[in-house]
Amino acid sequence: MGFINSNKRLIKRVLNILLIAFFIFIIISPNGKAWLLQQFVAVGLFKPEIKKDTAQDLPVSASFAYTDSTRNVNNTANLKGKVVFINFWASWCPPCRAEMPSLHELYKKLQNDTNFIFLFINEDENKTKAIDYLEKNHFSFPVYYTSGDVPAEIFNGSLPTTIVINKKGNVVLNHKGIGGYDSDSFIRQLKEL
Repeated sequence: MGFINSNKRLIKRVLNILLIAFFIFIIISPNGKAWLLQQFVAVGLFKPEIKKDTAQDLPVSASFAYTDSTRNVNNTANLKGKVVFINFWASWCPPCRAEMPSLHELYKKLQNDTNFIFLFINEDENKTKAIDYLEKNHFSFPVYYTSGDVPAEIFNGSLPTTIVINKKGNVVLNHKGIGGYDSDSFIRQLKEL
């Protein structure tokens, strides 16, 4: 009987140690935090909604310049008539990492629809880190970088930040923090813009 109780205590201790190690991994590791947040996104805890009735006119001064990977400079002011999905992210940001699979799925579903423009704006200081992160995780969307200042009404430095601008140039979503963007309801909302 003493042998069985001793084994139960040992098993309980080992399980407690494993559980504590798991939580330490989640707390310390950016990958661990990203994994945990992905689980929350997967069960639908972070569902941003587009609010057409509270759309804000985007002043011309709110446009900003961005560059692509070949250093071509463009401006968001030239995108009127399209639905523009902008996501500001960084490879070191756990919430950004957590929403990447959702963003990638959204991009894959709508990349060939000419009504949409996707701007995945990377905020890493080292541009190669962003490319390496995307390649390592098999994310195929293009990466853009800001070229100058971004107006505060678009991006205030909080990562991740997602902005959706309708065809008229109105901001219909300004979401700070993690989001799940590949749901059928969110895609339907985008298509209605």
